[in-house]
Order: sequence, then C-alpha cells, then structure tokens
Amino acid sequence: MPHFLSERTPGLVEWMDRPDCDRELLFNTYQQFSRINRLLSGWKKIYSEYIRPAIEKNSGKASLLDIGCGGGDVLRLLHRFCREDGFDIQFTGIDPDLRSLEYLSGLEWPETVQFEPLYSHHLVKQNRQFDIVISNHVMHHLKEKELTTVCADAEKLAGQLVIFSDIERSDIGYAMFSTIAPLLFRNSYIVQDGLISIKRSFRKKELQNLLPESWSVQRQFPFRLLAIHQKNGRDG
Repeated sequence: MPHFLSERTPGLVEWMDRPDCDRELLFNTYQQFSRINRLLSGWKKIYSEYIRPAIEKNSGKASLLDIGCGGGDVLRLLHRFCREDGFDIQFTGIDPDLRSLEYLSGLEWPETVQFEPLYSHHLVKQNRQFDIVISNHVMHHLKEKELTTVCADAEKLAGQLVIFSDIERSDIGYAMFSTIAPLLFRNSYIVQDGLISIKRSFRKKELQNLLPESWSVQRQFPFRLLAIHQKNGRDG
C-alpha cells in the first residue's frame, strides 16, 4: 500500500490543462508524449492482447475512437501496428482542447486518421458508432462522476471493445519518475505534470469500485491500470 500517496488528490491541476500555460512548452509536451508513451504506456502489448484480436474478429476491418487524443501519438502508433498487420482501420481522435487540435493540424496524417474538437457525449448525441474505443491518461483527469459518465458514453459508442489505460498511483512509481524523468524530458511540462498525474491517479481497487460490474480493471507493468469493457461483436 502507498503511504505518501495513500489518498488520491483529484483537485490538483496539471500545467498543460491551464488556459494560460506556455504554448511552446505545451506543444513540446505533446511532442514528447510519443516518447513517454512508447516507454511506459504499453500500447504494443495492449494492441497484441486486445485490439488485434478484436479487429481479426471483424475480418481485418474496424473503426477506432481515441477519447482525449492529446498529441495524437497513440493513434499514430496504433495506425502503424494496424498497417503492419494489413488491417483496414478508420481512426478518429477527439479532444475538446482546441490547442490540441491546433498542434495536430500542423502534423501530417494518413487519410484514415481524423480529429474532431468534441467530447464523448457529443458523439453519443450524434449516434456515432465505433468498433473499438480507447483512451490514454484520461481517467485521472476526471472527477468520479465525470469518469462514470465517460465510461457510459464509451459503452454506447463501442460495438466491441473499450479499453482505457492510465497510471496507477504508487509511491515507488512516483519516486522513480521524479528521479528518471528529469534526465529524459526537458523544456516541456512532462516532469511536473507527470508527478501531478501520479498524485491524481487511481489505485486498482479504487477504480474497480467506481466502474460498473461489466468493466474489469487489470494491472499492467509498469505502474499501469487498464479499465476494460468487452462486448460480443459489432452489434454489442
């Protein structure tokens, strides 16, 4: 059990979420997300164990939604994995922060990847449907009621699979990140926001108690939680 971080502190605000944060540091943070997610977020393993099998059930064709896509690095990574496997996938990333969309618009993207400045409930109202719905580092940003609402939205939007990945709060993880991250990430908000994120994040039991019974919460190395909701197929 954590001692220093025995309780979650959701009231903290990350620097990149502040409307007056430095634009250059913010865009550098988006750019550096690709490195930190490649090192720590485990999306290759998530793809191999959950996303690829779901796509194979659909004969190699699917649509995938990323809620809170940020700098778009997870979608770019998943696009590469799917391309290497010969899958035909349509990717959609949504983020209500217009600064994210501004950053994304300055990058080159495949025609199969699109971005929209929306919340998940906007897509529900539009009766949109996707085979797979994901998020990365979104859950810890949300208050408990907001989290259950986003999970309910994801259930409605997904025909097959929902998988939300995030940090698990840990004293050891906090100590390791505070020691190693400053050596790897500079001129961005990665270090200070990463430490805030750990303080705001859930423990496994906390998250499982918040989610409906149809969701499972699993640990993934290093210091990660996966919240998973699976359905039988395209028709749910």
